[in-house]
Amino acid sequence: MDRMIYLSMAGAKASMQRQDVLANNLANVSTNGFRAELQAFRAVPVNGDGASTRAYALETTVGYNPNGGPVQATGRNLDVAMKDNAWLAVQGLDGTEAYTRAGSLDVNAEGLLVMRNGLQVIGDGGPITVPQNTELAIGTDGTISAKDSKGKTSTVAKLKLVTPEAPLTRGPDGLFRAAEGDLTANADARLQDGALEGSNVSPVETMVGMIAAARQFEQQMKLLQIAQTQGQQSAKLLGST
Repeated sequence: MDRMIYLSMAGAKASMQRQDVLANNLANVSTNGFRAELQAFRAVPVNGDGASTRAYALETTVGYNPNGGPVQATGRNLDVAMKDNAWLAVQGLDGTEAYTRAGSLDVNAEGLLVMRNGLQVIGDGGPITVPQNTELAIGTDGTISAKDSKGKTSTVAKLKLVTPEAPLTRGPDGLFRAAEGDLTANADARLQDGALEGSNVSPVETMVGMIAAARQFEQQMKLLQIAQTQGQQSAKLLGST
């Protein structure tokens, strides 16, 4: 009897966790550069006397979908889409170096090159300061050029682009970091200017997954109800003897 309870309880919990992941992916279907979160489960035996046949289903973090999202041309000179396995280095709110595929850049009131959410973009020499009253252009290798009102063009800095060899880890702030710390810039990394990479989440596939997870949860709850009913019936039989 309790075996059924363990199985249905673990299954219901796993279905709820899967729903949370899928809901978060679906909420970011329009987020530039978003990488769909993947999820898996593993069976963990329950320790203790008489529990050798019991097992929990625990979530196993398997990372994210590394496939690129669709690239859409915007024509905006401060929009960039990283190519292949290139990632853009930015400074997180905690001061650490982090990486993102979202390439919508802007210049703040202090003349610093930042993301649309205000995070500072990291260049080959640290934060990038842009000359005032200039028109910016970003080359495919990340080189930033500024043209003043007289038509004179000068090189400002170069975006730090990295190509991690191992999968990155997503933080609670949505940014990615490497397990070994700050990565070295790759001179061969390339980007596409005047374009943005979209999310790699498939809305249809995610909706189908959410429906399947909801049905699985319902089935596990029915098993719990059956176990409860059988337990009550067994208690009545024992009480009548």
